[in-house]
Amino acid sequence: MYEQQPRTQTPPPPARPPVELPRPGLWRRCLWGGLALWALTAVVTYATENTTLLPTLILLGSFLVPAAFVLWAYERHGRDFGVPVILGCFVTGGVLGVLGASVMEYYLLHPSLWMFLGVGLIEEAVKLAALMFVVRRRPWLRGVRAGLVLGGTVGFGFAAFESAGYAFNAAVTMDGIDLRSLLETEILRGVLAPFGHGLWTAIAGGVLLAYRRPDGRFRFAGPVIGAYLGVAVLHALWDSMHGIALWLVLRLTTTSLDRSLFAQGYLPDPSAQQEHLFTLFSVGGLVLVTAAGLTWLRSLARTGRGTSWNNTP
Repeated sequence: MYEQQPRTQTPPPPARPPVELPRPGLWRRCLWGGLALWALTAVVTYATENTTLLPTLILLGSFLVPAAFVLWAYERHGRDFGVPVILGCFVTGGVLGVLGASVMEYYLLHPSLWMFLGVGLIEEAVKLAALMFVVRRRPWLRGVRAGLVLGGTVGFGFAAFESAGYAFNAAVTMDGIDLRSLLETEILRGVLAPFGHGLWTAIAGGVLLAYRRPDGRFRFAGPVIGAYLGVAVLHALWDSMHGIALWLVLRLTTTSLDRSLFAQGYLPDPSAQQEHLFTLFSVGGLVLVTAAGLTWLRSLARTGRGTSWNNTP
């Protein structure tokens, strides 16, 4: 008889290491790290005149601030929503919002005194529609907290893709690539990004999901319609502040209003006083619109904390 050979035992597979969760402050590291990469890309692009770096420069500059604010909101108030929902709102919501706004503005808007109000109504509507599309199969995503975080994420996604388009338009001119105009556009829109689309859609989204039914259906109650109209007005005031400032300067410094000046969009040969007044009214107007939006957002968050802030599991 043959002796039975001992079986060699296969060693057990190594245990899977636990998933490492991101440390607090990821948004801050992404912001400063991304800013350093953007500055380095700008320097290399300027030194080498390599146009193949332009997409990298545009994407870094356009997405840096919106993505950092979304990460901040996710870390502070939205960890339980899950990364797929946040990414869906930022990417899918942002792209659908930009596409929907472009189509509707192309077919519905024409140059007029009310054009900016039309822009505000259309863009705020498509962003809310994009938010509803992303969360339509997740009925548990309701309440003020979910609306503020996810609505703001859709708004920041919209702002990022829109800023990339503006940066591209600023770079491409009839005389070639204008790198200085590209950098100025990205810096300006990056600084203003937290006070625009993200803020407005966070407000409207907070009210929308606060009135969402437990079965997932959306209720277009009076406060929801009022919030939508309110943020559309803030949006319109923000976009039209240049024209409003011009009108105020003319009212204060001239005896008659020339409508052709509004068509030109600027004052020919302005005096020093007119230049100072225009800067005061345009910048001051943006500050007032921003203050109104932030006050509204803060009031909504304070009210939501006592009612439906924790409705989302």
